[in-house]
Amino acid sequence: MKTLDNHAKIKKLDTADVAGSTQMLPDQCRQAWDDVVKIKLPRLVGKIDNVVVNGMGGSALGAHVIRSIFGPDMKVPMYITNSYDLPGFVGSRTLYIASSYSGNTEEPVMALPKALKRKAKVWIIAGGGKLATVKKSKKLPGYVFDPIANPSKQPRIGVGYTMFGTLAMLKKAGLISVSSADVKATISHLQKLDKKIHVGVPTVKNAAKKMAEHLHRREVVIAASDHLAGNAHIFSNQLNESAKAFATWQVIPELNHHLLEGLSQPKSLPESMVWLFFGSKLYSPRVQARHKITVDVVKKNKIKPFVFQVTGADRLRQSFEVLQFGSYVSLYLALLSGLHPQDIPWVDYFKERLAKVGK
Repeated sequence: MKTLDNHAKIKKLDTADVAGSTQMLPDQCRQAWDDVVKIKLPRLVGKIDNVVVNGMGGSALGAHVIRSIFGPDMKVPMYITNSYDLPGFVGSRTLYIASSYSGNTEEPVMALPKALKRKAKVWIIAGGGKLATVKKSKKLPGYVFDPIANPSKQPRIGVGYTMFGTLAMLKKAGLISVSSADVKATISHLQKLDKKIHVGVPTVKNAAKKMAEHLHRREVVIAASDHLAGNAHIFSNQLNESAKAFATWQVIPELNHHLLEGLSQPKSLPESMVWLFFGSKLYSPRVQARHKITVDVVKKNKIKPFVFQVTGADRLRQSFEVLQFGSYVSLYLALLSGLHPQDIPWVDYFKERLAKVGK
């Protein structure tokens, strides 16, 4: 029996129910959207010049996806910072969103007073913790979610909350255009796709399990474009944390201007590396041509390329399709390696060491 079809072994490794959290992505999205719809938030059209989201790791991933999907159509530019400090332009005409799944992430917590001092319009999105406390004490707008659809308690597997929560807040602010019908269609798309790739579907019929086998014990380069660039970032993070695998992400066309020349050295790359492309018919014809030629260049360097062709009818559905697929692949890759997908021993070690250093 294949490892990924051995449910007793999966249950033994997945003690935090990462599989359950992954399958509940549609529930996370629905809960966050419905919750924020009920919250009173001010419209900010004409009142701000930019949006800045500060978050780390899984707490910032939603913002990356939103910017990739909606950035070209947003009424003001959106920036993402992963820092203790603020960009110099942050001021009274900035919407500053502090994002932390736990509410205790050090960087956005420490940067928050600086945003308040600069008179930025500060909003909060968190699952509790210090940010929720500040939100309440200073009566700040925002969304404090109850992550009931994420039994694993891992931020990267609960990204539906931060992503759809931020999406709904920006919608209420009048900064992006997305309808309840769009959201309903996206959730329905996820539910249909889940039936094909969840843990109970055998490997022979499961595209996510097959992809995990292709990526197993390899360095992974993820390539995407336009509205799927944020997803490449997310998938790389998930492979790092859940599968404990080395992965990095690149954007086409940017990588075409430099990275192709790095494929010939070291000579061991064909044995150690694979590429995964996120393909989409919604890319411009020029970008689609670049993907095709890049795949050819990778092949000519004797490195194995794989293409995940996205099927969703619009950018939002395609993005969440890739999110769901990548979440399952990273879970399956951890299981193939005999690892607990919820554990992050080196991140925990780092945080323990850092906690001993004076702030």
